Amino acid sequence: MEELYDVIIIGSGPAGLAAAIYAKRAKLESLVIEANYVSGGQVITTYEVDNYPGLPGISGMDLGTTLRDHAEKMGAVFVRDRVKELELSGPVKIVRTRKKEYHTKTVILATGAQHRMLGVPGEKELSGMGVSYCATCDGAFFKGKTVAVVGGGDVAVEDAIFLARTCEKVYLIHRRDTLRAAAVLSDRLLSLPNVEVIWDTVVDAIEGENCVEALKLTNKKTGESGELEVQGVFLAVGITPNSALAEGKAKMDEAGYLVAGEDGVTSVPGFFAAGDVRTKQLRQIITAASDGANCITSVEKYLVTLSA
Repeated sequence: MEELYDVIIIGSGPAGLAAAIYAKRAKLESLVIEANYVSGGQVITTYEVDNYPGLPGISGMDLGTTLRDHAEKMGAVFVRDRVKELELSGPVKIVRTRKKEYHTKTVILATGAQHRMLGVPGEKELSGMGVSYCATCDGAFFKGKTVAVVGGGDVAVEDAIFLARTCEKVYLIHRRDTLRAAAVLSDRLLSLPNVEVIWDTVVDAIEGENCVEALKLTNKKTGESGELEVQGVFLAVGITPNSALAEGKAKMDEAGYLVAGEDGVTSVPGFFAAGDVRTKQLRQIITAASDGANCITSVEKYLVTLSA
């Protein structure tokens, strides 16, 4: 007879690993399905993590490994496979992967999100070596330095304001001649003495040997090209949630994030969302881990209703 799990966790970033730990603490029959060879999610690409409480300076890879080791120590079971389809209606959910079909009472989607890339030369090569997608994560490493932020929306402007507190100089590079950010944010940014906006401009390449040294730029209106010396570049051109598995099955916002609060409860009974894939104010390692724990508490409450 096919095994019926209490919960299947899809994804093994901080949210999924925290859920795996709490699931075993709750003595739930659980399974973690991960698509990648290494657990940890986006954090493993971070050279140094400085904002996770109690572990200042830990590398992203070490933090991911530590979380995975903890889950395994608790008895969590992992399967490396890629989920192709979810059937979420009814009391028994079906998780179909490339290799197998699993049955479960609940599902936690913890597949995270991915930063939208510029797709320019040097971006991948210098990722984690001056190329960053998170100012609040990595800004402290650029104290007293000159950096650039690429983008023109709320996140880009907020990042530039945040970086201006500690950086000597911040350039905001935007492809248009007006910012898309809220007026109050734009006004605040433009009032800062160490911030300079470079309008109508795109980044053609990110240059440097072992770290970011300069950006190649082109003004879209004049066609003029140039080079800007910086020690870091923060890319804020958008983020995409990995929520395709739930498309058409659960309520999402306009950007594709699963609508769920801190309890992880979605519009579908027995289906929960944890980490960067859900609607939330702050997408950080600590909030992802918190989501994983909260989701297991919600799973337990849901399972009680099934047995009632």
